[in-house]
Amino acid sequence: MSLKNLSVRKKIPKIYKSKLLNQRVNKIFNKFEKSFKIDSNFIVAVSGGADSLALAFLTKVYSLKKNLNPRYFIVDHKLRKESTYEAQKVRSILKSIKINSQVLNWNGKKPTSNIQSLARSKRYELLFSKCKKLKISNLILGHHTDDLIENFFLRMARGSGLKGLVSLGTNTKIKNINLIRPLIKFDKKDLIFLSKFIFNFYVDDPTNDDIKFNRIKIRNFIKEFESFGLDKKKFQLTIENLKKSDQSIKFYVEKNKRVNSIFNYEKNQLILKENFFDNSHEIIFRSFSDLIHLVGKKPNFVRGKKIENILNKIKERNLRKETLGGCVIKMVNHTVILTKEG
Repeated sequence: MSLKNLSVRKKIPKIYKSKLLNQRVNKIFNKFEKSFKIDSNFIVAVSGGADSLALAFLTKVYSLKKNLNPRYFIVDHKLRKESTYEAQKVRSILKSIKINSQVLNWNGKKPTSNIQSLARSKRYELLFSKCKKLKISNLILGHHTDDLIENFFLRMARGSGLKGLVSLGTNTKIKNINLIRPLIKFDKKDLIFLSKFIFNFYVDDPTNDDIKFNRIKIRNFIKEFESFGLDKKKFQLTIENLKKSDQSIKFYVEKNKRVNSIFNYEKNQLILKENFFDNSHEIIFRSFSDLIHLVGKKPNFVRGKKIENILNKIKERNLRKETLGGCVIKMVNHTVILTKEG
């Protein structure tokens, strides 16, 4: 978006126009605008870190141009004594450039182990609740290139397959909510610059230096790689190539489900033909996992080991009757039948 076009829009406050006069700020916004392409209202999750504050500024300017009405939410996990003060500080900082926001509080007993994972789950729970209440299906998150690479290594350390390694994508869908990460190809240095230039402020979470958390161990591990000339762009390219491979697998998974499964409406059963299992293991595994999730209607997908166990029984022709993920799974001759449990 050119500055000339900005001037035409009377609804855009001068405070934004003046910031966009900076060449670097304008360049970052132009890159953001080209990749974002959202034409309906959205919710932005703001943590107070440099990435999320940069996201708040970029989405606000974008929304003014597109005449959208975004909502901004800050989650206070209350895991540190300073968190409530920081959340209110962030709210005040946002208000200084005409961004209204609301703080969502995580009340109740806090965990003593697996803290980061549980905090992340609670954050999504609070934000998803707001999405549903406001009938907004787009949730905008501030993950950037460093997060993409860290997630890759974390998943690798857990022994994830291809799907897990590339799980942090630009767009994913969970519980009918679109998780959109428009900064996934942005360097953190640009986001820190933007946050400092626009707000002269951002929260530096002290847990970012706490090596008891696996993510911080991975972050330090990556820094060691950088000392040997790690090229983030090459890592990005590797992940992009893996995503293309993942998309190819998804194509054949959808084809397998479409061609080799039949729903019997009279008996309320999903029947898997013998040819369903005449594919590569990854195609069979993903197809089977998807259909168990579809029929069982459970909120989460079944763990991989449990699916592997059922698939082995099917392969050896010794599956009788099993329950998994809200499904009753039977094998009759050469076909497998899925029925919702209960």
